[in-house]
Amino acid sequence: MDAVSDNRRVPLCIDLDGTLVATDTLWEGLASVLIRRPWLIFAVFAWAIAGKAVLKREIAARYQSKGGDWPYRAEVIARIELARKSGQPVWLVTGAAESTASVIASHLGLFDRVLHSSGSENLTARRKRDRLVALCGDGGFDYAGNSRDDITVFDAARRAIIVAPDMAATRWGASHDAEMLPLEKDSPLAILKSIRVHQWLKNVLIAVPLVLNHEYADVGLVLAGIAAFFSFSFLASTVYVINDISDLANDRHHPRKRLRPLASGAVSIPAASVTAVVLVVASIGLASLLPPQFWLVLSAYAVITTAYTFVLKRKLLVDVFTLATLYTVRIVAGAAATGVDLSFWLLAFSIFFFLSLALVKRYVELDELADDAGTQLKGRSYIGSDKDMIGQAGIASAFSAAMVLALYVDSKEVASMYPQPALLWPLCPLILYMLLRIWILARRSQMHEDPVVFIMRDWRSQLTTIVGACLVLLAAWKM
Repeated sequence: MDAVSDNRRVPLCIDLDGTLVATDTLWEGLASVLIRRPWLIFAVFAWAIAGKAVLKREIAARYQSKGGDWPYRAEVIARIELARKSGQPVWLVTGAAESTASVIASHLGLFDRVLHSSGSENLTARRKRDRLVALCGDGGFDYAGNSRDDITVFDAARRAIIVAPDMAATRWGASHDAEMLPLEKDSPLAILKSIRVHQWLKNVLIAVPLVLNHEYADVGLVLAGIAAFFSFSFLASTVYVINDISDLANDRHHPRKRLRPLASGAVSIPAASVTAVVLVVASIGLASLLPPQFWLVLSAYAVITTAYTFVLKRKLLVDVFTLATLYTVRIVAGAAATGVDLSFWLLAFSIFFFLSLALVKRYVELDELADDAGTQLKGRSYIGSDKDMIGQAGIASAFSAAMVLALYVDSKEVASMYPQPALLWPLCPLILYMLLRIWILARRSQMHEDPVVFIMRDWRSQLTTIVGACLVLLAAWKM
């Protein structure tokens, strides 16, 4: 019998979790269900005790995913299409629950047959091998998998294709000269991207009260500020991870967010969960070195961000006011950690300044709807026709921030703190320049989705910030 006719009777069997999709459907479903309904944790233990097949069935029933919600591996899809062109039948053979496997198979339309777990049988490892051998005979199928559980199936297959393997599968593939697709996963760089270390620059706001009160020469206060910075940063990164897990389906339909490590499958749910736990412990450890007031502010930040992740970000306008508040909370945290006085003017300026930036972010997202006035922004309460209103409110907030700053510069408080208060007046046009330039770029569809990140990367914004900082230092200089 020639190779072509042999291929036509020997199916290519494709594993699902970690092979066809760059994630684990059970872990993802479990994380999503518990994030939205944490009280089900007790039921999860009961399902797990009843058996993994039961756990998979119950989680799948509560995690109603769609076929397009998963991060498919393009390399595996290409391999499947190549097999189909040669006339080889292709089967999806997975330990996932029936509902999950059926939705994915229907969405792709690439499989001639689907084998999956049932309520009484978890179709993995030896059970998967035995089922395939019973249907095809020993050596009567090709198999693509990725993990230790797949090794027993590789042993019974005619040909093994190993995709993004774990250590055990890597060793087996090397010793058996198997076809390898060594796609990277859970790399240190991917994990760093998932916690968004670049976003830690936002927490520099913690140092603002220290600088404006001219306490930057006090080593003890500076060290307290540094501890507060990292405590806040670790907690913020934990929130980013939780937010990304809860928003996986929406992110995978977004042109840029689909490339995030969790959405793309570059970081697994277990790795992300362990990272989040480590970050929380580190944040609490640093916070224990600081005054009780800082604990209160950090706790408030945790509550607000959690509420934002699950409820507030879907509320019209409440979301942008919450974002502005979270930036302002960082300034309050700096004052709480160092014990310096906090100015009402500073808080008022911060609210208006960051409200303008939060509105920019929503404006950019609405701009991507391509002027479709009736289309709702995915995961939000805005529709396309809200764009002009959001733009007007954002520009008004920019001018309000400059007005508050002008009133502050003209106050008795500034006159008593700064020997050269007149040098602070250029800050007003500098702030307006920065914000209005961002809005002009947003109107031109040239703005990064996160304007705070844009400020960090844009040399003109950086120069404006440096000039402003120099003016503050010169105004405080006693000649």
